[in-house]
Amino acid sequence: MKNIITLGIGLTIALFILGCQSGDTSSAQNSEVDEFLDAYVDTFLPLYVASAEAEWLANTRIIPGDTAISAQLERANNALAAFTGNAFNIRKAKEFLSQSGGLSETQKRIFTDILHRAGNNPATMKDVVAQRITAENRQNEKLYGFTYKVDSMEVTTGQIDEALRTLTDPAERLKWWEASKEVGKTLNSGLLELRDLRNKSVQGLDYANFYQYEVAEYGMSSGEMMTLLEQLIYEIWPLYRELHTWARYELAERYGAVQVPDMIPAHWLPNRWGQDWSALVEVEGINLDSALQNQEPAWIIEQGEEFYKSLGFSELPRSFYEKSSLYPLPADSEIKKNNHASAWHMDLQQDVRCLMSVTPTADYYETVHHELGHIYYYLTYANPDVPILLRGGANRAFHEAIGSLMGLAAMQRPFLADRGLISDTAPSDTVRNRLLLKEALNYVVFIPFSAGVMSHFEHTLYNTSIDTSAFNKEWWKLKEKFQGIVPPYERGSEYNDAATKTHINDDPAQYYDYALSYVLLFQLHEFIASEILDQDVHATNYYGSKETGDFLKKLMESGANNDWRKLIRENLGAKLSANALVQYFQPLMDYLKKENEGRVYTLPVRIL
Repeated sequence: MKNIITLGIGLTIALFILGCQSGDTSSAQNSEVDEFLDAYVDTFLPLYVASAEAEWLANTRIIPGDTAISAQLERANNALAAFTGNAFNIRKAKEFLSQSGGLSETQKRIFTDILHRAGNNPATMKDVVAQRITAENRQNEKLYGFTYKVDSMEVTTGQIDEALRTLTDPAERLKWWEASKEVGKTLNSGLLELRDLRNKSVQGLDYANFYQYEVAEYGMSSGEMMTLLEQLIYEIWPLYRELHTWARYELAERYGAVQVPDMIPAHWLPNRWGQDWSALVEVEGINLDSALQNQEPAWIIEQGEEFYKSLGFSELPRSFYEKSSLYPLPADSEIKKNNHASAWHMDLQQDVRCLMSVTPTADYYETVHHELGHIYYYLTYANPDVPILLRGGANRAFHEAIGSLMGLAAMQRPFLADRGLISDTAPSDTVRNRLLLKEALNYVVFIPFSAGVMSHFEHTLYNTSIDTSAFNKEWWKLKEKFQGIVPPYERGSEYNDAATKTHINDDPAQYYDYALSYVLLFQLHEFIASEILDQDVHATNYYGSKETGDFLKKLMESGANNDWRKLIRENLGAKLSANALVQYFQPLMDYLKKENEGRVYTLPVRIL
């Protein structure tokens, strides 16, 4: 789900400099700024594109035992790190910013970006950076090259996910859940090494630790970020408490448990990490899996593109289909690939790609629309008015919010009916409640996992001296506190169940992006439904709305060349808040309270 932003060499330096210039700078300083940026970009772009292509290869062509690809990736990343962390570049960027009175706001953002890129690769920590890159590549090879097995038979992560969604025998479920966690044993020491190397790398440019470094991109301290995340959890907690109580009783009945457990056993849930429980509910008349089962995977991608075109976006570049890795590898393939869906911007122009393993399922129908949200965000801000180093989201959560917004829109009943995938018959109150419940088991349940478990685990990882002996204990302590989920049995320090979540290894200290994006997506959806479409927020159809497309383009077209807080206020008339999410699910509260009448609540009334 994460977007992968890379920079290519196709853009002329002239356009970049044009975007950087401002009439309020002195001619002498402006000339010096232009000269520096010209030289910086001229060297930076080919290094970055080489790194991007090496990363793409390493994620799409994993060959057990092969070292050539990893060696290529290591060389490319080391070369890029050496340049971005170059002492001269750091010194000059600081020098220009110290004289910021002569710089435009755009130029200030560019130099701030240059310094942030340098923060993870400072020349003063050259040896540490090289060790970190080697360790990251080694960890990824272990993670994505791992062979999962059930009853001594090799299985894929897709098969594990399907088993956890469908199996009803708790003993069988346990086997598949355990299989999903075995990879963690191989990642324990590697995660500890990465924690230390990542912290040391950023300390070379005066960041306290790696977590603080990543949060700094939002213009916030790590303490401010954690306060914001805990506020989100506090705001949605009453609804989550109702969902948790409902799920305990529902699952106990489903699996024939003699007693309803106080906390939910992890292997009872339909997701490896307990971050999405929506598969617990099927909604009458909205069985999208059944509607899609006879479709080709390519059809789903084409449907996604047609949706965006109906909003006024252009068709995807031909290279998208030629260069992307969109479908599962053959069962007998000798190579493996990263099965986590992602979107890539290879040159900040037209070379956009997706890495997916599309199958004709409801999950992938939503995923395709989500990932294409990233792709169209890339293409929208890939315009001459946005300087090349600012061709990113307004913040990292913005990118995820746009993708998740379009995923939500593509799963709403009127939209699906309009596309001929479900009946257009008006649903009963029961169906509406069940549909809202299914959505809450995705969007609401995710907040305690992302803002709570993941973010607090990584905050502890990078801010303390916690080591492998305590990784698993800390993970399950947070799982119980924030989600009310416990392991099926005590799992000792030989396990590392946290590290089975890929982001902790290869996209570290950024998972709060997803929590913030869910809050933002509901703000965006509420605005589109009420101010543009004049439709019920629970039953929208964006298809064919050019006004909706224009609104989205206005949000997306400036990339990172803005103040993200101001961008939200100007376009939504409000600040970042969970209020829209809470209001969207408010009708569900009455339904759940009736369902839970007479049941025992085991989560506290307040969490913080």
